[in-house]
Amino acid sequence: MIRLGIVVEGATEEAFVQSILGPHLRDFQVDAKASSLNGRVSLSRIVSEMAKFSHSFDAVTSLIDFYGFQDRPDATADALQARIDGELLGRGRPGARTFSYVQMHEFEALLFADVSGFAVIAGAPPNLVARLRSIRAQFPTPEEINDSPATAPSRRIRGEHPGYKKVAGGRAVAEAIGLARIRRECPRFNAWVARLEGLGEPGRGR
Repeated sequence: MIRLGIVVEGATEEAFVQSILGPHLRDFQVDAKASSLNGRVSLSRIVSEMAKFSHSFDAVTSLIDFYGFQDRPDATADALQARIDGELLGRGRPGARTFSYVQMHEFEALLFADVSGFAVIAGAPPNLVARLRSIRAQFPTPEEINDSPATAPSRRIRGEHPGYKKVAGGRAVAEAIGLARIRRECPRFNAWVARLEGLGEPGRGR
């Protein structure tokens, strides 16, 4: 069993790893444990935490949002990942088992993979799913829902349902959608999960 440490942005991502991603990866002989930064993610902080994790785990990655990244030095999530990985290399933490992942644009984008999942949210407005479906239709993939302060995925959800709770709601909606559907709709996220699966023993979970 490969021990995987995942440095995550906050409680929402931590709950996702614990309830959805972690159980899936165990089928591939990967035991994932999340540790939250509790927001305010910066380049120096994420590099420091991932380097520290590498002393305790067989593999280390991250699950942090491009949107909200403090003083991000690069214009794209891919460029930011490359910068993080370069900093890790400079600290002597290279290799296929230490790599960052920056969600484009934030975790809540994944929930737009199938907005019918929002029907599980208690007290939601009756037209919530229809309104979110209209938003989703404007973009080729959920990961392209943009990241301005007014139009980030989480802001769009709360704009339609001000009472939405990120941690409980995110977990409930993701469970309702299912990891397989999220992966089909979100190719960048899917590539990361496939890489995590590949850390395990060949042939397991297939």
